[in-house]
Amino acid sequence: MPLDYDLIRNWHFDDLRQRYDERDVILYALGIGLGADPLDPRQLRYVYEDGLRVFPSMAAVLGYPGFWMKDPRTGVTWTHVVHGEQRIHYHARFPSRGEVTGRSRITHVIDKGADKGALVVTERTIHDAAAGTLLATLQQVTFCRADGGFGHSDPPLEPLPKVPGTQADDCCELTTLPQGALLYRLNGDRNPLHADPAVAASAGFSRPILHGLCTYAYATQALVRTLCDGDEERLAYLHGRFSAPVLPGETLRVEFWRSRPDLAQFQVRVKERDVIVLSHGVAGLRPALQP
Repeated sequence: MPLDYDLIRNWHFDDLRQRYDERDVILYALGIGLGADPLDPRQLRYVYEDGLRVFPSMAAVLGYPGFWMKDPRTGVTWTHVVHGEQRIHYHARFPSRGEVTGRSRITHVIDKGADKGALVVTERTIHDAAAGTLLATLQQVTFCRADGGFGHSDPPLEPLPKVPGTQADDCCELTTLPQGALLYRLNGDRNPLHADPAVAASAGFSRPILHGLCTYAYATQALVRTLCDGDEERLAYLHGRFSAPVLPGETLRVEFWRSRPDLAQFQVRVKERDVIVLSHGVAGLRPALQP
């Protein structure tokens, strides 16, 4: 049935305070495959407490309000909800331990039609709870496949660009962990689709699938490694559209187009199946600091 536009558009979120420490930072990094080469100093900095850094895509799991669409008051057919796009702007480095405040609000409710569903855009800002510093701004686009047709609608977000039709300028291949979904779910998303073979089979998958945000994190790794010379602070923003699931253990081929010195476009392809799993990727790059 259609969504109640006014109800969803004005949905209230309490501010969410979350503490994290070095253990959480390291567990997140291990769950996205960092540390696979324990002698690589560019990976070790995210998995070893001496000089520990927070890998930027960890912003996606901090200050998260939970699966609020499962609340029966929303009227959302939550079993038909999928993660459509993820957009993150990075403003400042996350400390290796501390407390953050997540502030969420609904910015767009978009009717695609009675038979085409609806899009709901949730914006979350993450602040250092002690200093008040804005660390990151996130936009999550949720596709509510069974809830369109309510009429009143916000204008759409600026669309993400398609990648060029030319051959990619560069690529980076990363192999996901066979146990990656079991590790990544410890960051907070305990959906059994990522752990229980029976649940995955009932959804039509041969095995539990990888979290979309884990795929997003692998893409972030590839960009930091290939385009930022391993310096995560050069990544200003990273946006992408989820187009297909990944099975843990598959190899991701991240293909880049260097549009400008401060901009790259990308897509992520599963090498074994030749399927694009993350499309319309765009990343903003800051210049390297002069020594």
